[in-house]
Amino acid sequence: MNSAAHYPIALVLSDMDGTLLRPDHSLSPRTLAAVQALHEAGIGFSLASGRPPRAMRQQIETLGVELPCAGFNGGSIVHPDGRYLARHHVPVAAAVTALLLFAPYAEVETWVFADNQWLVRDPHGPLLPLEQQALGYAPQVVDSFEDYLHCIDKVVAASSDWRLLVELEARLQQQTAGQAQVSRSQPRFLDVTAVQADKGQALETLAQYLGVPLERTAALGDGGNDPAMFQRAGLSIAMGQAEEQVKRQADVITGSNLEDGAAEAIERYILLR
Repeated sequence: MNSAAHYPIALVLSDMDGTLLRPDHSLSPRTLAAVQALHEAGIGFSLASGRPPRAMRQQIETLGVELPCAGFNGGSIVHPDGRYLARHHVPVAAAVTALLLFAPYAEVETWVFADNQWLVRDPHGPLLPLEQQALGYAPQVVDSFEDYLHCIDKVVAASSDWRLLVELEARLQQQTAGQAQVSRSQPRFLDVTAVQADKGQALETLAQYLGVPLERTAALGDGGNDPAMFQRAGLSIAMGQAEEQVKRQADVITGSNLEDGAAEAIERYILLR
């Protein structure tokens, strides 16, 4: 465990999908109770997700989050009332590179999030219904993404072929080095966001905004975009179902999201301090 983890925790930043949320995107009673206990203990709690801020509103309200939350992997940090604390778009060159790389693969669905909309060219992609259920709103069908290149928050390659996404991730990281962040938020999703869209940077921004030293922060997550905040947090917690390379970068490992692992970690490693 990180020696800094011995400090009392004053701010918790948690991933959503695969961490707080169960596979059906619901919040368990135990998780709700654990977050409520954080509020009652005066410990700050916020969310960091690959989702657009628009798709985080229901969970923000249900969990009673009053702090700014990080959407698009930290590309947008937004107050609950909609005001931006920070916002970063994907550079046009990096967006074009990603779109051209994904285009030849029939098994890859390409989604673009821009101008507060979810944009798709093919409305019949097999993963689209599940994403619509998770986000809580439908995509807008467009003929081209060209008109939105200047204001893209995130490009997503979605595919059930996770091996292909691993390959595309490696290729795109080389092609956009220094221009964009490229990581798999979940096995089926490859996210392309701005360089500044980094959950670690989001944690640092929130901690500075609240006047909390980083050694008094905790981060919970399960995906490839979460170790960035693990590296900055005083205490990092990986979910039990996370990939091994994610677990290796955390201070402690808790149960899976089917086992209320996030609630267990909050109770055991944060509230008991």
